[in-house]
Amino acid sequence: MITVETRSLTLGYGDKTALDELSFSLDGGKIYGLLGRNGSGKISLLSVLAAFRKASSGEALVGGEPVFENPAITSQICLIRESVDVPDTSDRIERVIGFTSCNRPDWDAGYAARLLDVFELDPRQKVSELSRGKLSALGAMLGLASRAPLTMFDETYLGMDAPSRYRFYDEILSDYMAHPRTIIISTHLIEEVANLFEEVIIIDKGRLVLHEPTETLTMRGATVTGPAEQVDAFANGLTVLNERQLGRTKSLMVYGQFTDAQTQFAHDSGLDLEPIALQDLFVYLTTTGESQ
Repeated sequence: MITVETRSLTLGYGDKTALDELSFSLDGGKIYGLLGRNGSGKISLLSVLAAFRKASSGEALVGGEPVFENPAITSQICLIRESVDVPDTSDRIERVIGFTSCNRPDWDAGYAARLLDVFELDPRQKVSELSRGKLSALGAMLGLASRAPLTMFDETYLGMDAPSRYRFYDEILSDYMAHPRTIIISTHLIEEVANLFEEVIIIDKGRLVLHEPTETLTMRGATVTGPAEQVDAFANGLTVLNERQLGRTKSLMVYGQFTDAQTQFAHDSGLDLEPIALQDLFVYLTTTGESQ
């Protein structure tokens, strides 16, 4: 499986730094969630990994090799952006498919044909005539059927209605299970796709906030509710992300590594512990800047 690694990766646009010495390493054969607020550097990172842009400094490695101006590696990478890059929007979908298949060694024509039906796309229709939703569906189809060893989706679903988005998510998971590869999904609709992610990368202002298995991350956050005194005792040493109190009942959203003693204390004190959704954790971690 193809791996992804960045080493002190930096990208600047004039006097603006989009990526700031970003370093992480991704094992191959997993579905990763790339999360960040607007302007965090997600698009810049994906563009460098796809060799659309050259890094200002540092390295971007795919399969252990630099990606920029390396055709042997870039042929194994597919990035589908929100805008959906096609050579000529006056072309019909069938021509776009023909062009794409020539540049994707792992292209699956049979799967592409099935996806046309799934997303209700007419191969005779011109790209310029597509609604925003159908354009997004075209991008989803091209990315999935590419079967590229490294497939990246950047907000690909944005124009889709809810049923189409859920068809897209189902196709990602089912095709990944049948044909494992490395998939990176950049999204703001975290709640909808969180169950797809095996690991999560969160970046903010071009820097790494955290990179953890999804299960590990969500296990480190909880909402604890009960008598205020006991809740405060449980939260001692943890990062408090949010606080609410009604009378003597208090509710804290906390983040940190729970000890066995804390868990036992919560049980003995009758405290209610509820897991925090990944989207809520993301909001608070990128708002407070806390990553530990």
